[in-house]
Amino acid sequence: MTVIEPHRAGSFDSLAGAVGETPLVRLNRVTDGIAATVYVKLEYLNPGGSVKDRAARSMLDAAEADGSLRAGGTVVEASSGNTGIGLAALAVARGYRVIVVLPDKSSAEKIALLRAYGVQVHVTPGGRPIGHPEHLRSVALRLVEATPGAWFASQYDNPANPSAHYRTTGPEVWAQTGGRVTHYVAGVGTGGTISGAGEYLKEVSGGAVTVIAADPDSSVYGGGDGRAWYVESVGHYLHPRTEEDEWPSSYHPEVVDRFERIPDTESLTLLHRLAREEGLLLGGSSGTSIAAALRVARTLDADQVVVVVAPDSGRSYLSKYFDDEWLGRLGFPLVTPASTVTVGALLGLAETGQRDPALYPGLTPDAAAPFVLPSDISVAAARALFGSARTLPVRLARPRSGAAVIAEILGSVRATTLAEAPDTDPITDHMDEPLPVIGVTEPVTAALRRIGEHVGPVLVARVGVAVHTLDAARFATAAADYEVRDTVTEVDSAGYGSTVSEIEHDAARTGPSTVQAGTGIVVGEREVIVASGEAGANAEDAEAGTRASEVGTDAAQAGRRAPKGREGAAEAKSGVPAAARGVVVVGTEAAKPGEAESESVVAEIASGRAPSAEGVES
Repeated sequence: MTVIEPHRAGSFDSLAGAVGETPLVRLNRVTDGIAATVYVKLEYLNPGGSVKDRAARSMLDAAEADGSLRAGGTVVEASSGNTGIGLAALAVARGYRVIVVLPDKSSAEKIALLRAYGVQVHVTPGGRPIGHPEHLRSVALRLVEATPGAWFASQYDNPANPSAHYRTTGPEVWAQTGGRVTHYVAGVGTGGTISGAGEYLKEVSGGAVTVIAADPDSSVYGGGDGRAWYVESVGHYLHPRTEEDEWPSSYHPEVVDRFERIPDTESLTLLHRLAREEGLLLGGSSGTSIAAALRVARTLDADQVVVVVAPDSGRSYLSKYFDDEWLGRLGFPLVTPASTVTVGALLGLAETGQRDPALYPGLTPDAAAPFVLPSDISVAAARALFGSARTLPVRLARPRSGAAVIAEILGSVRATTLAEAPDTDPITDHMDEPLPVIGVTEPVTAALRRIGEHVGPVLVARVGVAVHTLDAARFATAAADYEVRDTVTEVDSAGYGSTVSEIEHDAARTGPSTVQAGTGIVVGEREVIVASGEAGANAEDAEAGTRASEVGTDAAQAGRRAPKGREGAAEAKSGVPAAARGVVVVGTEAAKPGEAESESVVAEIASGRAPSAEGVES
């Protein structure tokens, strides 16, 4: 049996010698209330940046030894990124060409890294069934056939993959803990890491080490139905059209004692904590594995030692898991929570995704949950389900009902299109692009920018799942109304501010002169102009308000209509037409009997740009 001495720095003849012997680092600040010791094995410190360097070296060595990879040959692999990167770094150092096929969900950083190594990169749509011409493996095998001297690494079924971890990862963990490890936790992707190291640790400990598999909540390995999730490089996806599911032979299920199924939001939230509290910037699958390890550790005593593998670094996912634009669109918790009103707050959506109408009664989503058509029905069946809707999203049909994952929304269909389509056609023959998506955690201004001039429904997402459909015009109107009523601050000459409600209160108490026309105030970060609507200014304006002067866009074209009773605003009192001043004026309702006679009217300064470019009123 292999015995490894604790890590010592060394000098190596090639890059391959630097693979392995990565350190264990104890978690100290995210372990409140946990008595057991939790160590993280930092695999991103391998030269290629991930745990996959181990399998890459092992597979290359085996291929060279058996003659399947010869001098001047080409390495071909289907990978979510890390194995491709590990193979690239080691293979180019040995003089080989490298071709890697990746799914389109792989991060931009991984694709850029591969190209930096000179790899020929092929990106293919993810989420295809096994055997589909665009499935990763199908594309890779065609490239092997078309490339003289090509060798297919086949990490999912290559015995050199788990063997690498039996020979290195497992022995390192045992040596680094002095044989005290009691629980070993790792994610399951190809299965090599958990199978090889887990098998070694069980053998060397006489069966005392418990092996726990961390798996995305919907992954098939742990009992999910295989629908899509957002953490890369872990789990087993199952397309509903897959005729026969094939698990990798690199995965040895008998080694695993139990699973911890981790939802994406738990993984991503922990990633953010690890970076800010432990100084560990880790990748998404590390969040999944460490979340599982912490669950396990909470049940253990102080003499127990948990070791969890962190496969790669967060530097490969800065554009995703650490990017608030990416997180916000899908409704995941942001790295830095929004400082302005969020989509969820505007809609009155609770943490569960269910709407609390008491929070904002002025805006009601179109339904309690989004009505989404399955992709396997005919045009005639779709027509029968449409009801009064004009446009509906289409999701990948699955045999079991469940969450409508945004990643499985294939497109949308319009009632007008289906009205003229043949009854027996599949609806997928008549699909348009997917609907825009806004997330409950992102600022309203970011959501409005993304919607742009879209007319019709948008999808509202929470933790990657569609929870509502909502008309874009109603959303924009409610956003403008919310800003007028709740986030406007007057700025006086000294730079101090007060809210619109305070301005209105002062106007009611001291009379119209309190708020003079042309007063500068701020909505969010935008300066606006207040036009007073006091009695006597203009009878017509006081009763209903004038129609808004709009700059750069037409509200009807953009699908944005001001709410009834709040259409437009007065240009009166400034003495300058709104269009000439470059402002968009948003009105308020006329005063009702018993209410204050003066309500503020706000106008956004557009700075020469169309209002929609600022994402507020268009």
